[in-house]
Amino acid sequence: MKFIDEFRDGGIARGLIQKIEKSSSRPIQLMEVCGTHTVSIFRYGIRKLIPPQIQLISGPGCPVCVTPNSDIDYAIALSRRKDVILVTFGDMMRVPGSTSSLLKEKAEGRDIRVVYSSLDALKIAEENPDKKVVFFAIGFETTSPTIAVAILHAKEERLRNLFFLNSQKKIPPAIFTLLQSKRVKINGFILPGHVSTIIGSDPYQFIAKEFFRPAVITGFEPLDILQGIWMLVRQIEEGRAEIEIQYKRVVHKEGNPLALRKVLEVFEINQAQWRGLGWIPESGYRFKASFQELDARNLYVEVETPREHPECKCGEVLQGIKTPLQCRLFRIVCNPENPVGPCMVSVEGTCQAYYKFQS
Repeated sequence: MKFIDEFRDGGIARGLIQKIEKSSSRPIQLMEVCGTHTVSIFRYGIRKLIPPQIQLISGPGCPVCVTPNSDIDYAIALSRRKDVILVTFGDMMRVPGSTSSLLKEKAEGRDIRVVYSSLDALKIAEENPDKKVVFFAIGFETTSPTIAVAILHAKEERLRNLFFLNSQKKIPPAIFTLLQSKRVKINGFILPGHVSTIIGSDPYQFIAKEFFRPAVITGFEPLDILQGIWMLVRQIEEGRAEIEIQYKRVVHKEGNPLALRKVLEVFEINQAQWRGLGWIPESGYRFKASFQELDARNLYVEVETPREHPECKCGEVLQGIKTPLQCRLFRIVCNPENPVGPCMVSVEGTCQAYYKFQS
């Protein structure tokens, strides 16, 4: 298969659905960890195609959504400095912090710019030598190598006015925390394809070995997802717990060693704070000593005490404990034009997916 329409073939889809129906004999809950999977599942109506005893629940795989208010508030505080240009990815502009957002701050005259690559921050820093340029660096393992490369370039080019506000996350420790908490029953995992192109399959082995849950690294087209579900159902019915790769055209067991080396050249593994999940050990990064001069947290700002909207259920949605339909704000108060929480902002957010596709 070479072309995208081949991964959307109706005849093959019907065959996979029949295999799932024949294999499935019990109620199960499968978590799709990645927000891109959530969107694809809704877009192609996969929930309606599979047997009703198979329930799909959404997990914490939206980098915008899991960024805590404390980091958003820090970015807002930095943007208020007159000597700072803050740059970030587009989705972060509309994410509400405790009392403001980057979009509101930009409307009030702060110099905040949207970039499409972390390397764009280097160009902005070069063009504005009299300003401190701060890149608000969010993302999972897919984004981290590009951020690391930008930092290496900044160091090599001796850009003294470029800084990075680091809020990157690692997916496997979050899955470990979900399983350890036992707050939601998960029989198997649809694992993220993009993240896994970088890290491979080995970092997920604890899912099978320690928690005896099957997991399948899956692509994003409808046939990918249906095949991934069938592979999970088959493992569950056969009493197996293995980490399998459905997305073999992209993902390899060893991942991308070069990308991983770049990340570890710049960063050390560290704890990180996740919205809804709290502080998770070894789920983030901190600068190595030789790169700490690029850490934006060295710049002095007064940051307000973070607080959440008391009615927003985004933290519980990210854990799979609740769906957006169980939030009182959903659709009535919280919508893409007026997002109360980040899960309604990002195109990968579960709340926005429900709003867009769930009638």
